[in-house]
Amino acid sequence: MTLGGIRSVPYKNDLRRLTLVIGAVLTFFGLLLLAVVAYAGWSANRTAIERERQLVENALDQAVSRVLNEEKAIAWWDDAVINAQRRPLDLDWIETNIGVYFYETYGHDEMYLVDGDNRPIYANIGGELQRYPAVAFSRRANVLERVVRAARGERDDGLRVRDGAFTADQERYSFLLGARDASWSGHILTVGGVPAVVSAMAIVPSVDANVLVGEPHLMVSIVRMDEDFMASVGRTLLMPDLTLSSGPTRVEGLISEPFLADDGTPIGYLNWTPKQPGQFLLVFILPLVALGVIGAGLLTWTMIRRLKRASTDLADREEQSRHQALHDSLSGLPNRHHFVDRLQEQLDALIQQRNNGRVVVAYIDVDRFKDINDTMGHQAGDALIMAVAKRLQGAIAPEDFLSRFGGDEFAVLCRANKPEAADELAARLRAAFEESFDVYGQHIRMTASIGLSVAPDHGASPAELMRNADIALYQGKNKGRDCAMMFSAEMAAEVEQRREIELELHAALEARALQLHYQPLISCVGGRVTGVEALLRWKHPTKGDISPAVFVPIAEEAGLMPALGAFVIERAFEEAKLWPDLDVAINLSPVQFRHVDLPELLKDLVAKHAVNPARIVLEVTEGVLMETTDRNRQILDAVRGMGFKVALDDFGTGYSSLRYLCDFRFDKIKIDRAFVTGIHERKRAMTIIQSVVTLGRGLGMEIVAEGVETEAEASVMRLVGVTELQGFFFSPAVPADQVAALVSGLGHVAAAPAREASATLSELRLRRT
Repeated sequence: MTLGGIRSVPYKNDLRRLTLVIGAVLTFFGLLLLAVVAYAGWSANRTAIERERQLVENALDQAVSRVLNEEKAIAWWDDAVINAQRRPLDLDWIETNIGVYFYETYGHDEMYLVDGDNRPIYANIGGELQRYPAVAFSRRANVLERVVRAARGERDDGLRVRDGAFTADQERYSFLLGARDASWSGHILTVGGVPAVVSAMAIVPSVDANVLVGEPHLMVSIVRMDEDFMASVGRTLLMPDLTLSSGPTRVEGLISEPFLADDGTPIGYLNWTPKQPGQFLLVFILPLVALGVIGAGLLTWTMIRRLKRASTDLADREEQSRHQALHDSLSGLPNRHHFVDRLQEQLDALIQQRNNGRVVVAYIDVDRFKDINDTMGHQAGDALIMAVAKRLQGAIAPEDFLSRFGGDEFAVLCRANKPEAADELAARLRAAFEESFDVYGQHIRMTASIGLSVAPDHGASPAELMRNADIALYQGKNKGRDCAMMFSAEMAAEVEQRREIELELHAALEARALQLHYQPLISCVGGRVTGVEALLRWKHPTKGDISPAVFVPIAEEAGLMPALGAFVIERAFEEAKLWPDLDVAINLSPVQFRHVDLPELLKDLVAKHAVNPARIVLEVTEGVLMETTDRNRQILDAVRGMGFKVALDDFGTGYSSLRYLCDFRFDKIKIDRAFVTGIHERKRAMTIIQSVVTLGRGLGMEIVAEGVETEAEASVMRLVGVTELQGFFFSPAVPADQVAALVSGLGHVAAAPAREASATLSELRLRRT
């Protein structure tokens, strides 16, 4: 048994003296323990009271801000400015919108209007119009004039500021004239011997600045802090018995705290029943401790031993908690928070040493880790993460710092003294993935993308270095993964440019500044225009035409595709009414299947624009069909059940095109331009297209050839049995207002001479043989 300080006492043969020493020590520590417990209980109670007092003060500040917000609803209004300046006053309007309104709606006890020279021109007390506003105002002049001056911008150091929260909130309304030009003041003062919220707010226009002539009028309000007022404040703080009295309240369990007005004048006492977290210590723990101190020595020693064991256990748990707070639970590696702390330490040391040292930050992301989770399960994914962590730990130097941020993301911190340190670190990290990983007996080959940044070249703070390493990692993934990229200013500029396009695209979408252009589809039978395909276009006011290949991927990353897709569908429905004899084809993205109730959206738009669904062709790609097949089949069946046509776009470019023709019902197949371009010179492409036409026709589908750019391509497509043609040979996509003229101009597109087309087919057959 260990007794701490008792062991330091020399052994004495005199048992009595030893007993006295032990007794004195136990008595001292017993009394000290009692004192500590008593102080802890008292301190906890006092701290709770101070905290609750501060909450009350904050709530009263919020009450002042609430009164100002109520005034703002009328004061920042063009009509209020006009009617306040009108002479003579339109008392009916003022009473309805200010006096009676504030009394009945918000419970303001007194309302005054003062002109630009601070002369009272209107007064309402208790909901009653005062015939002589100057007389009514003069009764409160000592208080109201002070608040009015403060609202006019005069500095008054004798008044406490209570409208800070209201002032901060107005930054969100900077687009309003009132938020920019208004002035206000709100305080708690004594009015006629009664505490009250006294506020003044400038009456300024919210839209048309020209309606204000001269100095703005002020709206002055008095709200008495009566029993209902304090009860309302108490309810927000879960203090149902909060009151404000003129003198201290002598009730057991109730506390009375002096309360001063904003000018320092005693205003009364705040009374409430405080929470007493220390009462448990004082009422229960303290007597028990006293009994323990007074109790038998054996019990005391036992308690000491148990306390020591409990303290040891607590220290162990605290140490474990500290470790868990700074380390990843799966791999045991330091986490992001620990990494940031260590990086800051290294940067501080770099600044102090002032040498040519460098700090390298490397982000590592395991490529296609999600595929392992999806195919082998999360347990296999966890095993892979642990194997990667072990491999990386062996690849770095002992003084380097490896961290796991979560998922498949790792980071390495390296302190180096030579320029090539970053390249060497990247090489070691990539080498760690050269050998396969053994996961539950399976050898899995994995790669990693790595992004690096170096201090001080790429930043002097953890946030900069980590952001730049992340940007470099992002660029590495965009370049095909399995590579290491060093951050550069060009990368940051590209990210900034993408961010700029994202923001401007969002604004353009909200302003409906995007346009649809339409490319015609030509019938192979009659040569007439049978339909058009809607293609999204963005003409930027300063950057000019921005290609969909640029802004669509950005929209996908930014989560704008649902809104963008909905815009395209609605605009196409709206403009389809211009050409009642043409079908309109609309492309659907996979995001619209995942995040949008597509059948409901289409149903609403049909009802809104009165468009015949049979004229609308919804084009989907194989990328849509590869995700959640059962759900997509239900959506496509529902859409076809509503009368819409469905086309399979870019056919032949995916992995399972034939299976999709069996699993899903389509009205059209659109052959990708990759098979059409130069068809008269490519016999393999001709064979594929003939097979697709035969298969599609056998399944009752129409066949559309995309990307037709020459007369020879058009002629061959007609002869192999394609039903419709689309491409630049006929026309590029044009704005909606040019479609009618385009259809009229094309008329009946003449078929290619049969001799030329037959010659082309004969040549291809000869090549095949």
